[in-house]
Amino acid sequence: MSEAMPSAQSVAIAGGGIIGLTIAWRLAQLGLAVTVYDKGAPGGEASWAGAGMLAPGGEFDAISELAALALESRRLYPGFVRKLEEASRRPIDFQERGALDLAYSSAELASLESRAAAQQRLGIPSKPLTPSQVATFWPHIRKSGLAGARFYRQDAIVDPRHLVTALMEVCRKSNIILMPDCPVERVSVGGAGVRFHTSQGVSDCDFAVIAAGAWSSSLDVEGVPALPRCEPVRGHLIAYQQPAHTCETIVRHGHTYLLQRANGLLIAGASAERVGFVRDIDPSAVGALASEASFVFPHLAETSPAETWVGFRPLSDSVHLGAWHSPRLLLAYGHYRNGILLAPVTAARIAAAVNASSRTQ
Repeated sequence: MSEAMPSAQSVAIAGGGIIGLTIAWRLAQLGLAVTVYDKGAPGGEASWAGAGMLAPGGEFDAISELAALALESRRLYPGFVRKLEEASRRPIDFQERGALDLAYSSAELASLESRAAAQQRLGIPSKPLTPSQVATFWPHIRKSGLAGARFYRQDAIVDPRHLVTALMEVCRKSNIILMPDCPVERVSVGGAGVRFHTSQGVSDCDFAVIAAGAWSSSLDVEGVPALPRCEPVRGHLIAYQQPAHTCETIVRHGHTYLLQRANGLLIAGASAERVGFVRDIDPSAVGALASEASFVFPHLAETSPAETWVGFRPLSDSVHLGAWHSPRLLLAYGHYRNGILLAPVTAARIAAAVNASSRTQ
């Protein structure tokens, strides 16, 4: 960890999801006075809605800055969870059991093999499995028509709701001020600091971080060029209450994934719809997910989802981490489907940027 700031300084964070709360905790450890503003309940949007996959194997097959960040953050995760559990005294459902990619045709299998070869060059290993091996270790999965599979041992899952609870607790213990139901209406960036105009008044700080997920670029920010555009992509998720060990790992087929939390909830996701911030549940999206879930796990056709919900992924032209035309204004958004995975590395990058800037002020 970097050494403490040379003198007490303050930072305001717009956005109290897992990204914003993790940044807050990291900055408080460096000695900053931190305030987190959220338009609703902290962790109540994409963080609460997310499935919690920590799965570079399901996301990347080409060299990119985002892929490198994801792999770095995945390596940080065990230590991040351990320290968070110790500091918060709250348990976190964190499972490093891998992921299984299924192929039900020769064409699907060829695609998996080609992708795996490209991923190997990125440092994402996987191994082939025969249908009989899959049937042995994943007995509930559809066996009919199975052509083969790939197993990604480094993929993992975490319960994001556990992360939110633990992060809020550790923020309170770290004297971080949490401001729920306090939307940021305007941000004014100047040479001497930043002013937050909120629904509850005005607050001045030395540094500001924009970490409001899909809402980030809708903030009114003065004194710098317009923020990079970020738009919401709605995703539906469904969940079945199932016996333990029904789904021992992440299971993927096509564009659908399934995973099971420690409490038995088997989650299937997720659609991708550019409909703005419309929260209405789309029955056709739910039906498509249920159909794919029951294809992979045939016994699910005999039941109905116990829960259905939506979340809004923050889509931008890239992930934005660092200063934006002023050392006092930092961006931490655009993580799209990987906000939970990228939380540790995002906090580390933002903390390093604030630390460096504070020493030149």
